[in-house]
Amino acid sequence: MILDDTDRAILNRLQDGFPIAPEPFAMVADELGLSEADLIARLEAMKQARVITRFGPFFDATAMGGAFCLCAIAVPEDDFETVLTKVNARPEVAHNYERTHRLNMWFVLATETQEEIDRVAEELTRETGHKVLCFPKLQEFFIGFRVAA
Repeated sequence: MILDDTDRAILNRLQDGFPIAPEPFAMVADELGLSEADLIARLEAMKQARVITRFGPFFDATAMGGAFCLCAIAVPEDDFETVLTKVNARPEVAHNYERTHRLNMWFVLATETQEEIDRVAEELTRETGHKVLCFPKLQEFFIGFRVAA
């Protein structure tokens, strides 16, 4: 998929926040001079083309009384897609990234309790046949990550 100027405007706008309103897509679409249906269709097309992997909020699980943890797995290249599918099938997985070193799969688990983090990590270890390493947060940093489309 090749992004046009409208797709880029959508991506740049949505990184600046999403309105909390009865019709948030309509509000953003109006700002961009689009119809609500066009905005939603373009987001879906970008998701289907894997230009974006998800569209939704990031919640601070700890502030809401839950738990989260950065996890990693060393996955052989020939098993990567199989493990990826199993990991991403879990509703506790917030996002997943491939890296180019021995620990080549990194993902975040978000649950209601620390015990659930431990349980899900153990279950994924059994399901995938690869040890899930957990790296709990020791200190929080806000980096304001933003990508210009």
